[in-house]
Amino acid sequence: MSADGLVVVDKSGGMTSHDVVARIRRLARTRRVGHGGTLDPMATGVLVIGVGRATRLLTYVIGSAKGYAATIRLGQTTVTDDAEGEVLTTTPAGHVTDGAILAGLAALTGEVEQVPSAVSAIKIDGKRAYKRVREGEQVTLAARPVTISRLDPLAVRRPSPDVVDVDVEVVCSSGTYVRAIARDLGAGLGVGGHLTALRRTAVGGFTLAEASTLEALEKVAPEVVNLPLAEAARRFFAAREATVDEARTLSHGGPLDRAGIDGPYAVFAPEGGLLAIVREREGRARPEVVFTG
Repeated sequence: MSADGLVVVDKSGGMTSHDVVARIRRLARTRRVGHGGTLDPMATGVLVIGVGRATRLLTYVIGSAKGYAATIRLGQTTVTDDAEGEVLTTTPAGHVTDGAILAGLAALTGEVEQVPSAVSAIKIDGKRAYKRVREGEQVTLAARPVTISRLDPLAVRRPSPDVVDVDVEVVCSSGTYVRAIARDLGAGLGVGGHLTALRRTAVGGFTLAEASTLEALEKVAPEVVNLPLAEAARRFFAAREATVDEARTLSHGGPLDRAGIDGPYAVFAPEGGLLAIVREREGRARPEVVFTG
């Protein structure tokens, strides 16, 4: 069976995130596998997978910033805001200037209120929004605050007189829908828009440079983990080294004295193993997840 840790997968198109989890379960020979943030079937790129005890790190991975390379097509809207959905409207976009596109992207950058795509996995009265859309319902979701740190144009292409394709680089907070960025850019320009390509390039500090395809992981199974638990925690969190007495306290779920470290951080045993993820509050360093015992 594979060791506890993270696997940085380069997901191929046409697979759901659950498909990838199922494959890793088989390769790692354990059912204790989860993913750190859904990628749509159309999308490719970085999908962080937790194996064994490292599944308990995934809550933090899910909340980290994401990076994407994407292509937005101006001139068409779809029911899903991406290329997998039925085309709803077609509006000639050939007259839209590069300058207007740049201004439209700038207007969507920063701390914004974004309405998620209607076919998102957000639940409405207990049912996923995308299921309601598939059943023919009209779905409108409430806007939510997100941060789009970068929305940089890489290229503006005009493959036909009525269509404009815009390649962009995106860095955004967790909960941001790149499909919604495409929809909103097209709406702002008055011609409609949808996403035609999406590749996730980074999740937190995990990038495509260290990602492996499922085909590559097949060849090394069951040793698919490329970041063992302690190494993964050191990559993702600030670190605190515990004394023997502190390690004993943490192993029983007890708090430690404050160390003045902001946010959640990892505490390591004297021999180097991961003890816990803690957060300082109410004057103490209190464990949120304990990895011993």
